[in-house]
Amino acid sequence: MAVTIDDVLHVAALARIGVSRERAQSLVAELNSILEHVAQLTDADVSQLGAVGGIGAGGMRLREDAGASVPLARPLDAFAPRMADGFLLVPRLSTHETAEGA
Repeated sequence: MAVTIDDVLHVAALARIGVSRERAQSLVAELNSILEHVAQLTDADVSQLGAVGGIGAGGMRLREDAGASVPLARPLDAFAPRMADGFLLVPRLSTHETAEGA
């Protein structure tokens, strides 16, 4: 699968990034070069390799969350207009409602 200039310009538009046609051409070349390198991995002979261990449905074992907490530079209530039950209450970003109206 090759990347075209239309693909690059479409993704740039979706990301709202201004990309000149000249820069898009160089990005097409760079992306296609990367894809060629990745395609070479499918040709690698992995028949002599064993199964990968330690990865499965259970995921990786997590370490215990231990250690001293880092003290804050300011009191906790200085970070938000209101607090409730130890949580910071802030206005909703999507609608900019006040914490009282939420």
